[in-house]
Amino acid sequence: MPWRLLKFALKSKHPEPRMFTAHSELKESYDAVIIGGGGHGLAAAYYLARDHGITNVAVIEKDYLGGGNTARNTTIIRSNYLTPEGVRFYDESVRLWQDLSQDFDLNLFYSTRGHYTLAHTDSAVRTMRWRAEVNKHFGINSELVDAQAVQRALPMMDITCAGHAPILGALYHAPGAIARHDAVAWGYGRGADRRGVEIHQQTEVLGIETDASGSRVAGVLTNRGHIATRKVLCAVAGSTPRLLSMVGLESPISIHPLQAMVSEPVKPWLDPIIVSGSLHVYVSQTARGELVMGASLDPYELHSTRSTLDFAESLAAHMLDLFPFLSDVKVVRQWAGMADMTPDFAPIMGKTPIEGFYLDAGWGTWGFKATPVSGKTMSYTLANDRPHPLIEGFSLDRFRRYELTGEKGAASVGH
Repeated sequence: MPWRLLKFALKSKHPEPRMFTAHSELKESYDAVIIGGGGHGLAAAYYLARDHGITNVAVIEKDYLGGGNTARNTTIIRSNYLTPEGVRFYDESVRLWQDLSQDFDLNLFYSTRGHYTLAHTDSAVRTMRWRAEVNKHFGINSELVDAQAVQRALPMMDITCAGHAPILGALYHAPGAIARHDAVAWGYGRGADRRGVEIHQQTEVLGIETDASGSRVAGVLTNRGHIATRKVLCAVAGSTPRLLSMVGLESPISIHPLQAMVSEPVKPWLDPIIVSGSLHVYVSQTARGELVMGASLDPYELHSTRSTLDFAESLAAHMLDLFPFLSDVKVVRQWAGMADMTPDFAPIMGKTPIEGFYLDAGWGTWGFKATPVSGKTMSYTLANDRPHPLIEGFSLDRFRRYELTGEKGAASVGH
């Protein structure tokens, strides 16, 4: 450890203030309680305070801030979706991402790289063409490119994929980007804290109370005491079914592990983000030179964040199909998150049948990229008690009405 860092650690007083205020006790009541101290929950708290002046808010986190799926993803940001609802929603998120570092006065390492979604079959090419046309219709910078264009942009890639699945083309999305996930959580958390929001870590929700009629939220019971509140936002990803059961609600969400791994640092050579739905692989290179790699969901339902050797072996094999020269590069760590999947591969956002209980869930493999826009739209929904126009297609009751938002064709390796 460097001597100057050691001196800083041993000082009783530090020139920099704490990132967040540590609150020893919960207040008896709050105007709103947000369950989940990840990116979405903290973003909602930040925009509630900044845009709507609602600062008597508690963010309740069972573990540590940003320690769930916010810390267990591969940080890809894009808006090249398939449905009009998805394209408009994620395009607004990309716009918000580009100004976040200035908003927070914190370097998020936001880096525009370009995003290639590879097509290995004729049907995949048709889907990429479809997505490109939908994207262009809404002003999104996406285009279908042929195999030769992919080879020119990525000469280090084996375009035949070892003969298993030759690349026929790709959807190229120029705004595709990456960012540092923990800095996003810290930025939103610090911004909310400075505006009066209370962040309570190591605080587990044990129950959600309703009034005598059972139709309206009345309070939240935690392992540190009871909170009276009339508004609760649930933003807990893989724990969503358990929280919904506390208010007697059900959803079509299923929970699957989603794994990723990272290599040792190597000299920068991969600028764009590469995704292959057929090979079930996606990869980008960080500013430190690490390759951040992910694959499809594990095929079984499991409420667990364990990682497996089978995943590492399978992903490594597909990476070598694309980049054979990586055979000597070492994997340094792997991890897993809990992906809350919906049948139509679109999120669930907005109001629920329980008055005052709001839901931000069903993000599956694409929640990180939606962090800013989910915070903006859910804060609007809580403040005004009506859905923001951008999330009207993501309501919970669409499943009752059989009016699904079919986003599977743009979920890349999520399926």
